[in-house]
Amino acid sequence: MRHNPTIKDIARELCISKSTVSRALAGHPNVSRETRKAVQDMAASMRYKPNYMARNLTKSRTKTIGVVVPEFLNSFFPRIIIQIQNVFEKEGYRVLITQCDESWEAERRNLKLLEDNMVEGILISVAAKGRNTAYYEELLAKGIPLVFFNRTDNSIKASSVSIDDYKWSFFATEHLIYTRRGLGQDVPRIMHFRGPLNIDLSNARYRGYADALVKHHLSTDPAQTVLTRDITRDEGYRLMSQLIGSNAVPDGLFCFNDQLAIGAMRALLKSGVDVPGRVSVMGFSESQSALVTVPALSSVAQPLEEMGKTAARLLLEKIEDPDSEPRKVILNASLNIRGSSDPARDMI
Repeated sequence: MRHNPTIKDIARELCISKSTVSRALAGHPNVSRETRKAVQDMAASMRYKPNYMARNLTKSRTKTIGVVVPEFLNSFFPRIIIQIQNVFEKEGYRVLITQCDESWEAERRNLKLLEDNMVEGILISVAAKGRNTAYYEELLAKGIPLVFFNRTDNSIKASSVSIDDYKWSFFATEHLIYTRRGLGQDVPRIMHFRGPLNIDLSNARYRGYADALVKHHLSTDPAQTVLTRDITRDEGYRLMSQLIGSNAVPDGLFCFNDQLAIGAMRALLKSGVDVPGRVSVMGFSESQSALVTVPALSSVAQPLEEMGKTAARLLLEKIEDPDSEPRKVILNASLNIRGSSDPARDMI
């Protein structure tokens, strides 16, 4: 059977991305005249024919949207998804929900699945391991709107909803500094378990941590920042166990998320290290697990319900008005201080 040339074939011949080919064939202004001509010439020579039937199908209303999240293990994303479903179901939409177990390969498969099911838009929080930036651009070029929530890709011109991760990380670190100084440690050693470098909010949280140290004239020794392999409880336990074994336990610990903090706290308590008397521990994201640890975990609480509703409304805006400009919404958050960081709270 004869193979009908595809956008992928043209991209391979010209050694460019499929998204660039798609934009060139659509006459996108961001593609140079030279590239557009090369793509058109190659398409003609290969006798490429667009699949107009599929194109017409994608233009029809399926009243379906897709959601891609990194994981379902914790309460964080399910709480957001509930609100997304509430908004879209009231508007008569179906919601297809996928998770990628923090894998960029699985995330890409999920995106392709949603594309094949002709969703009218996609809500996504990006995976920790890898980035599908080129594919995000390809989906946008095909007219499938994207809205990022919580974890965003700042290189993509698309709507997003998040919090100011820099600001709240600064406040969280500053709380640890004030607490330890209140206990008589004028120069406390505050460490940070840093999240994956490819997640934009991970870098924002690191900068907030580092700038708080600078403001209070404390050391920013790179050895105080530990880059994590995963963002799980097991990883937090592993890293803190190493620090305990090498006699390098800090006075305070600010973690990328609650799971790392809970794992680190478990290692400390198992080794007989007093939390928060000897070490103050702070998480981020306010998972429901933070409320049931002993002591309860201090954390930055994100407005998850509001985030879900806002993300859904942003996508609805784009579906109803494809030419509307992307909007970036920054929601407020709160610093919930509990017994893991403050000895005074631990006694309540």
